[in-house]
Amino acid sequence: MIKGQRSGQSLLRLAPLCVALLVSALSVCAVQAQSNGSHSRQSQSASNKPKHKIPQPIRKVAAKTLQTPIKARKVSANVAPRPSYGQLAGLHGVADELDLKSSVAYVVDQDTQEVLFSKNDHAVLPIASITKLMTGLIVSEARLDLDEPIAITQDDVDTEKGSSSRLKVGAVLSRGEMLHLALMSSENRAAHALGRTYPGGMSAFVRLMNAKAVQLGMSDTRYVEPTGLSSKNQSSARDLAVLVGAAYQDPLLRQFSTSPGHVVEVGRQTLQYRSTNRLISNPHWDIGLQKTGYISEAGQCLVMQAR
Repeated sequence: MIKGQRSGQSLLRLAPLCVALLVSALSVCAVQAQSNGSHSRQSQSASNKPKHKIPQPIRKVAAKTLQTPIKARKVSANVAPRPSYGQLAGLHGVADELDLKSSVAYVVDQDTQEVLFSKNDHAVLPIASITKLMTGLIVSEARLDLDEPIAITQDDVDTEKGSSSRLKVGAVLSRGEMLHLALMSSENRAAHALGRTYPGGMSAFVRLMNAKAVQLGMSDTRYVEPTGLSSKNQSSARDLAVLVGAAYQDPLLRQFSTSPGHVVEVGRQTLQYRSTNRLISNPHWDIGLQKTGYISEAGQCLVMQAR
């Protein structure tokens, strides 16, 4: 937890903490934090900023894409991990004063929009399951019946990445449960089913995702599907900070994305799901909204709003 009475420089020094806790290396980070600055200003390096005190707890929105697979992900000893798009572009090699092993980083005051730290923040890269935040925003704002049952069909099975799922074809959950699992556990079939069953179908849902991005001013963002499995779902750190700021205004998205665990009944089966973000269970973090993600093109991803 980052408390008040810290200088802007001290705040930036805490940024690498996320790397250690996630056992990986940052490639994108966007943070919004509250301060007493009288106006917004942008910089490419925190060293150019005057040191000032922040008299109250900091709220920050973080969008992070991590470059290397987490330790739990098993990779053959004979096969090197595929580099992310950020690595292929050499973005991780750009120097920054925090020496982050990242392609992109972004820290901005949530209230004043003052940029505290930035590195390649306009770089447009795949965002993996960060996509599901927009999926959740579209579903929640539509005020659809969250108790309506939705069945997983063959159409929801991932054929692009071959990802696994505990929701078998024929499994039935409520729309609310599907949304909960998509945001908390990054359940791909649940996210796809939410888009597929939206009024007008999948094409209408994706159009709404892109229209919402335009409405929010996310000019670097494009969606082609609701799960994030496609590397064509792309955005920038600046845009993701905007998305997290918008999603944070929705109480349902805050609740579902920060839930540490959830149990669902599927037929005669009881399935227990856990959050994909280990920081949720860390008592030193008061997280208001978060979403993780991974595909090889994006690397490990995380967006987060925390106090």
